[in-house]
Amino acid sequence: MLHRIPKFARNFYFIAGALFVFWMLFLDSNDLISQFQLSRKISSLENEKEYYMQKFDEVQQEHDQLLSNTESLEKFAREKYLMKKDSEDLYVIIDE
Repeated sequence: MLHRIPKFARNFYFIAGALFVFWMLFLDSNDLISQFQLSRKISSLENEKEYYMQKFDEVQQEHDQLLSNTESLEKFAREKYLMKKDSEDLYVIIDE
């Protein structure tokens, strides 16, 4: 049976190398499947980071605009928080 196996495959270094490669590709904690899953997770987290950075910039611009103009601050308070003056009546119309 051993005579059917090629001579290079019976070499100790070939067997040790093959076992090492098999271990690193499939059995190690950093195997190929884990690396693929981690790279997908990194990609999705980078996309989330871009989204939140964009939202942060929008909020920062709105904040700067509100602090620079009192009329825009009043408009913001009326629209977002439904604030009103004492002499006013407030009607909320909800579109369906």
